[in-house]
Amino acid sequence: MSSSPTLRERLVDELKHAMKSGDKARVGAVRLIQAAVKDKDIESRGAGRGQASDDEILSLMQKMIKQRQESAAIYAANARPELAETENGEIAVISSFMPKQLSEDEVKAAIAAAISEAGATSMKDMSKVVAVLKAAYAGQMDFASASGLVKSALSD
Repeated sequence: MSSSPTLRERLVDELKHAMKSGDKARVGAVRLIQAAVKDKDIESRGAGRGQASDDEILSLMQKMIKQRQESAAIYAANARPELAETENGEIAVISSFMPKQLSEDEVKAAIAAAISEAGATSMKDMSKVVAVLKAAYAGQMDFASASGLVKSALSD
């Protein structure tokens, strides 16, 4: 019975591999992820929940990617391509741990399925639909844009 490694195990393995191969940029990016995960664990323990789950870690990594995309855009706009390149390198490393992102059509299909699963009929049910999506598709879609699609689907 060989189960696939947890996200935490993959991070540890990747850090070892990057250190052995001398990939300083990857080592730095993986350490950033691990530091953020430790912070999340501390926050979870403070709330009495123990370690952060893989879904919570995926959500955290999605936020990390979004922050770096915003920073890279600012650096590029201010003629600092070397800093933008660093951010884009970190995005690539973080993204390598994320599940495959759903296409726009797959997101729309997932929303339709979540609406029927939640029995949603109006805007009042939006939080139920988003909860179903977050439970089933953590790390596979941008929930900020998905919320807008849910809103338009429920207002039709």
